[in-house]
Amino acid sequence: MTDPRMSKLADVLVNYSTAVQPGEWVGILGETAALPLLREIYKAVVIAGGNPTLIMSDEAMRRDFYRYATDEQMAWLDPTMNHYIENADVYIRINAPQNTRAMTNIDPKRIQKVATAQRGWLDRRMTRASEGKFKWVGALFPTEALAQDAGMSLEEYEDFVYSATFADREDPVAEWKKMGAMQQEKIDWLAGKKKIKCQGPNIDLELSIEGRTFINASGLRNMPDGEIFTGPVEDSVNGWVRFSYPSIKDGRAVEGIELEFVNGRVEKASARTNENVLFAQLDTDDRSRYLGEFAIGTNFGINKFTGQILYDEKIGGTVHMAIGLGYPDSGSINKSAVHWDMICDMRTDSTITVDGELFYKDGQFVV
Repeated sequence: MTDPRMSKLADVLVNYSTAVQPGEWVGILGETAALPLLREIYKAVVIAGGNPTLIMSDEAMRRDFYRYATDEQMAWLDPTMNHYIENADVYIRINAPQNTRAMTNIDPKRIQKVATAQRGWLDRRMTRASEGKFKWVGALFPTEALAQDAGMSLEEYEDFVYSATFADREDPVAEWKKMGAMQQEKIDWLAGKKKIKCQGPNIDLELSIEGRTFINASGLRNMPDGEIFTGPVEDSVNGWVRFSYPSIKDGRAVEGIELEFVNGRVEKASARTNENVLFAQLDTDDRSRYLGEFAIGTNFGINKFTGQILYDEKIGGTVHMAIGLGYPDSGSINKSAVHWDMICDMRTDSTITVDGELFYKDGQFVV
């Protein structure tokens, strides 16, 4: 018997997050372990009148590709995916890792080669999305591996996932709209403002948001959601930040990351663990040392670190930043093969001021 919360989540993804319309071409991309949820999404797309294409992936096959592919193979782009990204209307992606450390022994530079080759796919997706031509959403299917990383049983983790996505509520969409209304109030206040300054035990950083747009993330692209974000003016970031939680990349937890920015660029960087992974990301291309995103997490239903950035970056009382690619609809012009989020806790002795006015204190909005 299908968990009714899974059916509700599929309904939210199809009829709220991407609002599938009759005749739209809908790509349903997912890991093999996510098949139960993919079936529910597929059914919901058909009922909505969409034309579904199922695109499956498998972490064992992906690992073999990273391990054995030649340079020519790593540079090759699947023409079917080229066609899909250029012409489809909807992208629904479900991750479901069965081993979150599957890529631990793969050279991170090989992984970055593939990411660099496929950079055009990401750029095109984001450009078409900013033009209103490509709706997308990403979500997770609860697996034993994810539960283990979060320090929970599978049943506890399922409860956590369905609670964070409001799939355990009578009307999940109403809950997401309520969050969206709260966040819009903050975005309206920020409109026309110019300078943000973050200060606290883990951060002393300033950046410009002049001419940039804050995006109201309320379940339309990530599920779960709960953040407001923008692309800072690329050369405006100055100062220092120490990230409170590990940033996990391809199965490697990079802990104790500290970055120092000068005129937008990361000029000094260090990490306590897996520092080589950090530098592989920073040195991917000429724009991967610049910020593409600055965001404030607002989902207080997500109150613990789980090792999954889709959830962790939304933790209420935190800010996060992504080096590399920015979202064009925020006004960002930073182009990179990298988009890597890192989280800083702001719940103790921390403030955010905007144009000199207190906006946020100890993890809570004050305006």
